[in-house]
Amino acid sequence: MRTMPAKRTFAKRLWVQRYLMILTLPAVLWIIVFNYIPMYGIIIAFKEYTPFQGFLHSQWTGLANFRELFTDPTFKDSLSNTFKISIYKLVLGFPPPIILALLLNELVFKRFKRIVQSLTYLPYFVSWVLVVGFMYTLFDPETGVLSRLLMKLGVIGSDTMLMGDTHSFLTLVVATEIWKNIGWNSIIYLAAIAGIDPQLYEAGVVDGANRFQRVWYITLPALKPTIIILLILSIGGLVNSNFDQMYLMQNSMTQDAANVLAVYSYKMGLVSGRFSYGTAVGLFQSIVAFVLMYAANYSSRKLTKESLF
Repeated sequence: MRTMPAKRTFAKRLWVQRYLMILTLPAVLWIIVFNYIPMYGIIIAFKEYTPFQGFLHSQWTGLANFRELFTDPTFKDSLSNTFKISIYKLVLGFPPPIILALLLNELVFKRFKRIVQSLTYLPYFVSWVLVVGFMYTLFDPETGVLSRLLMKLGVIGSDTMLMGDTHSFLTLVVATEIWKNIGWNSIIYLAAIAGIDPQLYEAGVVDGANRFQRVWYITLPALKPTIIILLILSIGGLVNSNFDQMYLMQNSMTQDAANVLAVYSYKMGLVSGRFSYGTAVGLFQSIVAFVLMYAANYSSRKLTKESLF
């Protein structure tokens, strides 16, 4: 039996899928131009970069930037803040989109379902500039509606400024992150639920399973691969805090709690003009993110047989 050469097989598949390839071409070019070509700039993490000498002619310094990085107490504080905030976001923010998707899937009234979906998707499209601006207005200790309500309920004192309190800062960061992304993140789970074979639910009804049992024994097991893939990606992003949110929510009273790696890299690289040092911070973030994602993927493959790669 004659087998077709691999190159010929690949060319034939490429020709059959030519229209799909053309559709994906802009995305591939975008990734190459904005993600892979700029990686050339990583070399300045090992140099004392000056714009006048350029990438190639700046002086090599080896690992000097990294040695300074690991002895800088501000870097250690920003690393600790990053992990603390990201872990809280992961633990408290990962389940709500799954629960929302399950609840939306159980809604019988389609019109009400569309209204709820639209209301939960809407915050995702609001910029962090507007969100933080509203927060300062709502939590103003003298005129803020939510602050005055919490004071009347006895939750906070009359002199409490929530946006300037380091203890309430973490709660506000996690709560706003969940509120803004819960609807958008539930879309993937709703799409996965839509792909479940309806005959499974019909079989469940015949066997006498109630709605909760159908969710528990049919929907959640079908969602398991999607949940694991998104969890692996979330673990990989533990060192990549939301720069916009953290930078905008910080003020003179909370800047120590808000100083995460992304903000630290920005301040050192662009504000202070230490481009090489800022790049070293960014490179450290990328390496740690890769290690975390690889470890999560490996653990998932061993424990659940599900993995990203």
